[in-house]
Amino acid sequence: MHSPRLPTTSGSDGSASDGTDSGDNNDSVSFDDCGDDPGWLCEKIYDLTGNGFLASTAGAFLTVLLIFVVAWIASRVVKRYLRKAVQRMIASEPSATTRDGLKRLGLDDSGDAELLGSSPDTASRRASRATSISFVLGGTVSVIIWTLAVLMALAELGLNLGPLIAGAGIAGVALGFGAQDLVKDCISGLFVLLEDQYGIGDVVDLGEAVGVVERITLRVTILRGLDGTVWHVPNGEVTRVGNLSQLWSVALVDLDVAYDSDLDQVGEILLNAAHEVCDTEEWSPIVIEEPKLLGVEALGADGITLRVTVKTKPGEQWALQREMRRHFKQVFDEAGIEIPFPQRTIWMRSGDE
Repeated sequence: MHSPRLPTTSGSDGSASDGTDSGDNNDSVSFDDCGDDPGWLCEKIYDLTGNGFLASTAGAFLTVLLIFVVAWIASRVVKRYLRKAVQRMIASEPSATTRDGLKRLGLDDSGDAELLGSSPDTASRRASRATSISFVLGGTVSVIIWTLAVLMALAELGLNLGPLIAGAGIAGVALGFGAQDLVKDCISGLFVLLEDQYGIGDVVDLGEAVGVVERITLRVTILRGLDGTVWHVPNGEVTRVGNLSQLWSVALVDLDVAYDSDLDQVGEILLNAAHEVCDTEEWSPIVIEEPKLLGVEALGADGITLRVTVKTKPGEQWALQREMRRHFKQVFDEAGIEIPFPQRTIWMRSGDE
């Protein structure tokens, strides 16, 4: 590091003097420590101390400190803004699209709070989604801000950033090839949260794994099957999602009757039996729409299949289906209606024939 050049003055005869006897002419000060174009801070420190090394070092140090302070403030402000923006977007009342969809299903705006997303459980789920998404987005923005701040600080200290950026680019390409599955999982997990494909407590079908969602992270979804098996499914491996408990569900019961049965009579008995179950005090709170008899579903080898459906609250369809089957069996027994079972005719011949 060079020592500061003393100010020079020009005499009346055109010769240059060393300026030791005219120290008042400091307005044209130029010294090597602060470069050819000295900054304001470096000049001020030099004016106060007269030490060029201290001026250049302190100026660079304070500039780096200022960069980090600005980066810290920007990171906090952006993360706070993102958190509020995501919470307003996700943890708000149901959108017009959701309400229109419920109307098309024959449900009123002022209907069930759980369907409209204003129940305590649904609000808690939305708050959890908002927290997860804002955490991910805020962390990503913070990494970008601090990376830029470090590069600016290194440049301020005089480090040549060309080789560093080139090396970082090569390392990024290598990391991208080596961890592409991890990146794929994280991106897929982010879209699962953004689109609310499923949440904790939902019963979902992810292909090989079917069960209740216990935990969702950016990389993996954890399910618990009906047999107690815990499935860890990488989000990048999920090619399709079947959510069995979102907004509403359908209890579907198929029942076989013999071919010689009176289908009109059987249909009337089935529909009345379904109403008897759905109108009870135990099951009426979970029923959204009245039971429907869809009619003949199939003509099988042993009997005729009739189908009954009931629209229920999310995840309540399985319990209602079990109760409806139990009651249908009782009603059919009382009415003498046969539920067919496989029958075969066997011909036996003796060896003489």
